[in-house]
Amino acid sequence: MEIKIPKRYTHYVFAFFMAGIMAFLMCMVIVAANSGLSADYLPRVIRAYTLAMPVAFVCVLVVRPIVVKLVTLVVRAH
Repeated sequence: MEIKIPKRYTHYVFAFFMAGIMAFLMCMVIVAANSGLSADYLPRVIRAYTLAMPVAFVCVLVVRPIVVKLVTLVVRAH
């Protein structure tokens, strides 16, 4: 049995995945840049991610309409 999220929630699903992936990648880079790649690197990344993911999710939801508008201004319709 396959369970899928209704289409009307597409924007939220997109924001969730985009925020999750980008927050994790950015946490990895920022933690490495600030304190290096030591034995406790991964736990530090996870701690940073627990803060970054919800913030990124809200930011993607807020910024998405602005980005859509900018893309329509810049990209030719045909």
